[in-house]
Amino acid sequence: MTNLHHLSAEAVRKALDAGRTVATAESLTAGMVSAVLADTPGASGILQGGVVAYQNSVKEKVLDVPSVLLARVGSVDPDVAAAMAAGARTVLNADIGISTTGVAGPEAHDGKPVGTVYVGIATAAGTAAFEYAFSGSRAEIRGQACGAALERLLEALSG
Repeated sequence: MTNLHHLSAEAVRKALDAGRTVATAESLTAGMVSAVLADTPGASGILQGGVVAYQNSVKEKVLDVPSVLLARVGSVDPDVAAAMAAGARTVLNADIGISTTGVAGPEAHDGKPVGTVYVGIATAAGTAAFEYAFSGSRAEIRGQACGAALERLLEALSG
């Protein structure tokens, strides 16, 4: 976990320096990204909050992910990741929204193989989603997804 804590410390420092706030929307990581951020001294100055949106109903009702999108593509999709990040940014009143959705295993989900992960980022400039193919155990895939989200957060803070 030390790599995660290093990434988190760097992200918190950059966000503090820039005066930016962060919100999370997490499916497969189920709060891990916000927990790692909250473990970092200074996090209270940047972390607005997080939504664990494990079920599509939560993605739809809390994060405002369009139901037609979820019905068409399922929950593991780049557009869903982007919409989740935008929803977190809006509902939690943050400068940057970051999201995770994917398949941690042990079985495929929505036609996507185990290890498929999307990280979404939403800023005032717009939204983006990034695709990953991770391998390992369920816990390892979730940890890698958390690391990827923190890396994308760092990128958004640097850009």
